[in-house]
Amino acid sequence: MAEQVRDNHVPRRVLVTGGAGFIGSNLVRHLLVTDRALRIVVLDALTYAGNRGNLAAIERDQPERYRFVHGDICDRPLVDRLFSEEAIDTVIHLAAESHVDRSIDAPAVFLRTNVEGTMILLQAARQAWGNRDGVRFHHVSTDEVYGSLGATGAFSEDSPYDPSSPYSASKAASDHLVRAWHHTFGLPVTISNCSNNYGPYQFPEKLIPLMIAKALAGEPLPVYGDGGNVRDWLHVDDHCRALDRIVRAGRSGRTYNVGGQGERSNLDLVRALCATLDRERPTAAPHDRLITFVPDRPGHDRRYAIDAARIARELSWRPAVALDQGLAATVRWYLDCGDWMPGATIDREGTRRRGLTVPPTP
Repeated sequence: MAEQVRDNHVPRRVLVTGGAGFIGSNLVRHLLVTDRALRIVVLDALTYAGNRGNLAAIERDQPERYRFVHGDICDRPLVDRLFSEEAIDTVIHLAAESHVDRSIDAPAVFLRTNVEGTMILLQAARQAWGNRDGVRFHHVSTDEVYGSLGATGAFSEDSPYDPSSPYSASKAASDHLVRAWHHTFGLPVTISNCSNNYGPYQFPEKLIPLMIAKALAGEPLPVYGDGGNVRDWLHVDDHCRALDRIVRAGRSGRTYNVGGQGERSNLDLVRALCATLDRERPTAAPHDRLITFVPDRPGHDRRYAIDAARIARELSWRPAVALDQGLAATVRWYLDCGDWMPGATIDREGTRRRGLTVPPTP
């Protein structure tokens, strides 16, 4: 029997930070479709991975329910103004620098956005809401804060933090800040730590869209080390359902791990993508001939796995998209939306220093 959920929150005016990015744009679409009473404000700095075009149709067709604001979460006056103008009752905080390779090259950027930016949002919410009921601050984080697992076991919400990269350290710090604002100031918060996401609109620095783009271009498919690093893969649609459920029914002060039950080594994942591309583009088969092993990156965690029993037990959420099904659908999306992929540009210097190449900028 599912454990009784104590808190129920009814969002009406939602601020989604980083809403023009991969997870954020998918989440905005999900929320607007599933709750016709919502108004959503997206705050996004439109750095390299943010794309206002991801939500162009919504901005055009639903102006009464959607507002886009180009801005930085570190801009406190702007954030305060949005809370006031829009009477925000819910924050879903997705804005973050999120790529491990980039954090190795430029850690200060990650500390500013992920730590300082989170603190500014927390302070703005605390000031705007006071002791008001019916509000919620949800912070989206990563399983990388837990560090690396051995061959067995899985991260639970009680696993100790052991971040290995500047990226995961900055996210660990932001998690602690959110908890501190809850315990010290009574801010109603929830936190989620998710495994690796994949699906439509993902910027092609990440493994799956990068491999698809390079395979279609006939370029080498770079795999770090021996390819044995294992990740749990979560389809973005499943993640959006989980975030919606946590915001509405999660316990204030509670953390929920969100996993896809899709563990796969990097090498096996790339091979699965190649097999799908072989079926979709047989004239270029076999695509796995392009797999190229490159030197491992510093501090590369060996394995992540998520124990998502708490969210299943308390909130009745479970992943619905099996990994092979999701990978095939993702490949087809990128093939069908070929005009989207070339429009995304990549800062190539950091990845080149660690033995990678990226698709040329058109």
